[in-house]
Amino acid sequence: MNLDFSPEDLAFRDEVRAFIAQNYPEGLRERQEEGEEMSKEDFLSWHRTLAQKGWVAPAWPEKYGGPGWTSVQRYIWSEETARADCVPILPFGINMVGPVIYTFGTPEQKERFLPPTLSGEIWWSQGYSEPGAGSDLASLKTKAERFTGDDGKDYYLVNGQKTWTTLAQHGDWIFCLVRTDPNAKIQEGISFLLIDMKSSGVTVRPIITLGGEHEVNEVWLENVKVPVENRIFDENKGWTCAKFLLAHERSGIAGVARSKRGIERIRQIARTELSDEGDALIRDPMFKRKIAELEIDLAALEYTELRTLAGEAAGKGPGPESSVLKIKGTEIQQRITELALEAAGHYGAPYFRGFPKDGDNAHPIGPDFAHRAAPTYFNVRKTSIYGGSNEIQRNIIAKMVLGL
Repeated sequence: MNLDFSPEDLAFRDEVRAFIAQNYPEGLRERQEEGEEMSKEDFLSWHRTLAQKGWVAPAWPEKYGGPGWTSVQRYIWSEETARADCVPILPFGINMVGPVIYTFGTPEQKERFLPPTLSGEIWWSQGYSEPGAGSDLASLKTKAERFTGDDGKDYYLVNGQKTWTTLAQHGDWIFCLVRTDPNAKIQEGISFLLIDMKSSGVTVRPIITLGGEHEVNEVWLENVKVPVENRIFDENKGWTCAKFLLAHERSGIAGVARSKRGIERIRQIARTELSDEGDALIRDPMFKRKIAELEIDLAALEYTELRTLAGEAAGKGPGPESSVLKIKGTEIQQRITELALEAAGHYGAPYFRGFPKDGDNAHPIGPDFAHRAAPTYFNVRKTSIYGGSNEIQRNIIAKMVLGL
């Protein structure tokens, strides 16, 4: 694994930096700096800009609209977008269902769904978790019963509930795991369906998080009619698609580049905030130790990610090592938010949902970062749960890597 950038890689890095500086939406930058909640249009403005450039799907093959980048170029891209504090491209279409469609889909499905996924015309939601099936995903209860319609075509009638569906209030389509054979073994009776969220019987209800945001939702499916042609891969073989998707999701959750940027912010904060002794927090031995430990762990995680990228470049897909990336990546993200809250001190609490509201002339006291420290800390508690809880990931490593 060669860690030295070639002249071509350095030229690519300069191109990326110049493109971001010249094309990142100014209004989006202002909303980020103010800590405002992102609208659908905010997310799509950067997505569309990258789609026009051909850079929105770094890992996609060229024949499906990807840029044809090497693993090193993809690494540089993630580093530079994190360094510039760019809004991440939402993963549900580009990183999750897109690869499932171009790997398992029919030619007709690829032609129908891949171009609008790249352009941002379709906003995808993920219909995996249910009230009784989270990390134990194969226990899902949402059922799809096959029937022939009056028009002579085959359909599924879908009934069930999905939960923790991120940004489903903006969704156009949702990819769902559904049970198509209730009598099969638990993982063998599942199918992978694409469902139009404008269909009759689809209801989205908000869940307000501890941080006060409307980020996640419940999605109810009541007698939703779905054409069989919207099923990806074979009936009752959706678990194959699910495992493939989860491996890609877990690799992406690691967030190494953005964690590096997060540690930089902690250092900046610690240079100006004071400890109980009245000196700069960065001089506090215990706080310095916590930052150093974070940096060491993140460096080790980065090398693991680079090895994974090198393996992908050699034709290997993400395997059990994606569980390592998921565990350590999310734990590091949580530790960063803990340090931010510690640095905020009493300015970080209490946190009042929705404060300050638009038009308020009352604003939080203390440093600018402090009023977001607590809600961010609360929100990031989820990272060790979604994508398969870290406890489940340890079981996967024990079985698939250690052979226990």
